[in-house]
Amino acid sequence: MSVRKLKPITPGQRFRVVNGFDAITTDKPEKSLLSPIKRTGGRNSQGKMTIRQKGGGHKRRYREIDFKRNKSDVTATVTSIQYDPNRTAFIALLTYADGEKRYVIAQNGLTVGQTISVGAEAAPEIGNALPLNAIPLGTIISCIELRPGQGAVMARSAGTFAQLMAKDGKFVTVKMPSGETRLILSVCMATIGAVSNSDHQLLVSGKAGRSRWLGRRPRVRPVAMNPVDHPMGGGEGRSSGGHPRSRKGIPAKGFRTRSKTKSTNKYIIERRKK
Repeated sequence: MSVRKLKPITPGQRFRVVNGFDAITTDKPEKSLLSPIKRTGGRNSQGKMTIRQKGGGHKRRYREIDFKRNKSDVTATVTSIQYDPNRTAFIALLTYADGEKRYVIAQNGLTVGQTISVGAEAAPEIGNALPLNAIPLGTIISCIELRPGQGAVMARSAGTFAQLMAKDGKFVTVKMPSGETRLILSVCMATIGAVSNSDHQLLVSGKAGRSRWLGRRPRVRPVAMNPVDHPMGGGEGRSSGGHPRSRKGIPAKGFRTRSKTKSTNKYIIERRKK
């Protein structure tokens, strides 16, 4: 994987850094796995705006991703690696031996023609999905379940990964991408390898219009607002705005918002780094 820095022939391209898309093998998605997306523009079912700075953007179709990886009796072959406009990671199209096709999150190093398998008997190789109790200690993993059968919910974005640290009874200890160390049931599924497109963090859009293409509208800085609009607004001249906090007054940068009585606190061994 690589990135390309464009020649500054226009102001928008002067600082722009784009993905090289070396891993992408086709630009035509599988039609049977596409479904429409209805855009909300940040409005709820009553038509009221509940999320600001949303609207516009290029039309998209959703790629139906197999996060559960529950087809364990049939091997699959990687047909293509594709771009997905709905997520930062690349996706892989799998063709199973019985003819079924499914999309999965592509891991770093996954190649076309590679054979993928699922289950406790599968080898701990890149792209294979196994229960956590069948994965060797120290293995880099991604697309992790938190409840059996729920489907992958953790370590799904570009370049992220977790590490299996220990096994103890029905739980395993996993170091999460945030730095948090927590217990997860050993029967939960995870995929071997880090998520693809690790260069995503190096990209530079170059101009405001590219944010509009993604459906992101302009955002006003809180310190530029009036006191009636934001706790950090107002003041004479260019005042600093005081302590950073949200529009509703909740402090940012270091303020812990996780409930002390949350039922899952007992599974967290070490909190994420500040």
